[in-house]
Amino acid sequence: MDISTTSGRIRAWLDMHLVDHGAVRAVYSNFYDLGGGMYRSSQPSPAQLRKYQQSLGLRSVINLRGAHGYGSYALEKEACAQLGIALHDVKLYSRTPPEIEEVHAMDALFKTIEYPALLHCKSGADRAGLGAALYRILHLGHPVEAAMAELGWKYGHFKQAKTGVLDFFFATYVARNRQSPIGFLEWVNTEYNRLDMHNRFRAEGWASLIVDKVLHRE
Repeated sequence: MDISTTSGRIRAWLDMHLVDHGAVRAVYSNFYDLGGGMYRSSQPSPAQLRKYQQSLGLRSVINLRGAHGYGSYALEKEACAQLGIALHDVKLYSRTPPEIEEVHAMDALFKTIEYPALLHCKSGADRAGLGAALYRILHLGHPVEAAMAELGWKYGHFKQAKTGVLDFFFATYVARNRQSPIGFLEWVNTEYNRLDMHNRFRAEGWASLIVDKVLHRE
């Protein structure tokens, strides 16, 4: 979205608040501290980014929505440039297990970005939960069982909906590791079959209806 003109900027702000649900996020940002200089939240507004930089010294933002056409992205990109915050665009998905390459891309980011950092998706529930869990596993070395708590009702994540495939991804590793110990990345690299896992997962219809049709999650 072009924000180089006054009319374009107005359209971007209206799009961010009305179409992309920014009005809700202005009241509730779903913001949490993950430890080690990483935070998670919903899509931040420019004002929220300025607040986070002032209060936390924010240096990096990981946008798990990827580059997109909503006004919120154009405004976020501009705000990060003005504030000297590095913006990293990585597109994760909430209704399919992650690609092996996506897991490695997140691992590489955690190793190379400047901290303090913020990772976010749209509402801060599903993809932010996946990113947060991967951060705790890959960067902080937390057990997968503990990191799975990042996917919970507390953040607005529905395990019973199609978004529960993210829980299924980690739970499949936990079950395999209990049979005989194997490192998480080793399992991802050598045994993980994304397509097979996607086909084996089944969501409860009512929960998917709420997530897809009522909450309009990405």
